[in-house]
Amino acid sequence: MSCEGAATVRFPSSAADTSCVSAFLYVVEDDDDLRRLLVRSLVEEGFEVEGVASGSRALQRQAERAADAFVLDIGLHDADGRDLCQALRALGVRAPVLFLTARDAVPDRISGFRAGGDDYVTKPFALAEIAERLRALLRRGGGTREASAAPGLRIDPSTHSAVCAGASVALTPTEFRLLGALAGRPGETLRRLELIRAAWPDGAIVSDNTLDVYIAKLRRKLRQLPAAPAIATAHGVGYALRE
Repeated sequence: MSCEGAATVRFPSSAADTSCVSAFLYVVEDDDDLRRLLVRSLVEEGFEVEGVASGSRALQRQAERAADAFVLDIGLHDADGRDLCQALRALGVRAPVLFLTARDAVPDRISGFRAGGDDYVTKPFALAEIAERLRALLRRGGGTREASAAPGLRIDPSTHSAVCAGASVALTPTEFRLLGALAGRPGETLRRLELIRAAWPDGAIVSDNTLDVYIAKLRRKLRQLPAAPAIATAHGVGYALRE
């Protein structure tokens, strides 16, 4: 079976359900036993699966081979899974993300969707449900793995930093989430409310001035990176990340 650093696993073509044999998944889970269990179960369901144990490794492997979908634990040891999802979206990855979480509170679920997740399952879960949710996401996803990304820019969820042309700058958690939202939809104007919802916890009271202050800080940090895209203002509407 697949685990950190191991080869991917293919299920034999004689599997009972071959509808997703060609779908390649990353299972990103730092609990070794659970990761192996998920990989084995999903292989038996007809998927091709690779298990990885950290957010940084997931980003590295995604750069080497693009996935059709992700099963992503929110509580990784090196990064919040929601930050990893934002980092993937900022790279232009549009493959569906199914979150695994021990948190069942509504604000936690909302934050996962706002980070770019497509679905979630609360631990403990039924393995068969994971497979069926993935099939549903893949049917709806249209198979698009990559979309336009912010040129040359990436965000690192394990260090909460922005990286461009070999240089990096540290970001606060709020700055990271703001940049992740903007970089996930480069060139598109995000409304102020969208950015507030992406960067602050559900129910937080955030004034327009507070958002503007954070955007100004983020602009100053991006200027420290060679060739980094800039944040443009759409007056009365919101902000956009543009070359």
